[in-house]
Amino acid sequence: MTVIEVDGTTRVWLARLGERVLAGGEVTREEAGRLFEIESSADIYDLMAWANRIRERYQGNRIHLCSIVNAKAGGCPENCKFCAQSAFHQTEAPRYGFVDPEPVRAAAAEAERNGVTALGLVAAWRGLEEGPMLEEVCTRIEELARDGRVRPDASLGILASQRVADRLKAAGLACYNHNLETSRRFFPEQCSTHTYDDRLKTIGYLKGAGLKVCSGGIIGLGETRVDRCELAWALRELEVDFVPLNILNPIPGTPYADNPPVAPIEILQTIACFRFILPRQEIMIAGGRAVNLRDTQSMVFLAGASALMVGNYLTTLNQPVAQDLQMLKDLRLDPEWSGSHGVEATA
Repeated sequence: MTVIEVDGTTRVWLARLGERVLAGGEVTREEAGRLFEIESSADIYDLMAWANRIRERYQGNRIHLCSIVNAKAGGCPENCKFCAQSAFHQTEAPRYGFVDPEPVRAAAAEAERNGVTALGLVAAWRGLEEGPMLEEVCTRIEELARDGRVRPDASLGILASQRVADRLKAAGLACYNHNLETSRRFFPEQCSTHTYDDRLKTIGYLKGAGLKVCSGGIIGLGETRVDRCELAWALRELEVDFVPLNILNPIPGTPYADNPPVAPIEILQTIACFRFILPRQEIMIAGGRAVNLRDTQSMVFLAGASALMVGNYLTTLNQPVAQDLQMLKDLRLDPEWSGSHGVEATA
């Protein structure tokens, strides 16, 4: 679909839309779809310019940072095609059980040294139900909270009940990551061991417990632009607090090992579209940014991103934290922490 306005150019249409969002209004579902379909590079840069203004209007110049620790690696019984930690795929990802306290303390100390005050515990398994494992997880959360170096967040899969979510909240958890990953239409092509509705149910439990919800997805799975728009719209309807955007980093041994990369300009356009649809949410750039965006990484903030995952991911490397902090300094952006934030749990 080509975006054409009868009374002017796409630039005029974008300006009207941008001014409306800046004034507190919202885009319609049809308008959101049209944003994703913009093709002209010049128009995409205009889209980004307005997304940047919207970011500044609702988030200011503070870029929020978070880190993760892989608390239980590999052997996951879910068959998500993008994940290097699935037991269904033959990858070289590490495998170990739930970690002892010391590695978590070390990760917290490193996060503190980097000026990051939230650390997400991430585990490769189906999820949590009541029992000894939940209590061990809660012990780690309580230890992090007592230590005071960082605030504990988590990404621990599907929750079996409201009581599990309530127990995590009581242990001191503030925010829980549980991604929708993609649109409802495209989700069954990513995973068959659980459903999109299973994920929605977990988000419902999180909200019921009064936890902040961090939920986003991955681009580059083979989805259409319509799927990306549907993901953004679903997150808007769920009123999630934080939106991590990941870009597929194809891992040898997974079904997506040979997926073609998404062009950097298309990644930036996607970020800008999410900012128009979700003006008040934190939009965080997480997995896959270094390998996919390369020299354009700093442009994610000009496209509307307001948060960044720093430090290494679960099974792949990120660029050094010092390089990220220098990048923010060069852009006159403030990396100081503010508010609650979530985590991301992809390869």
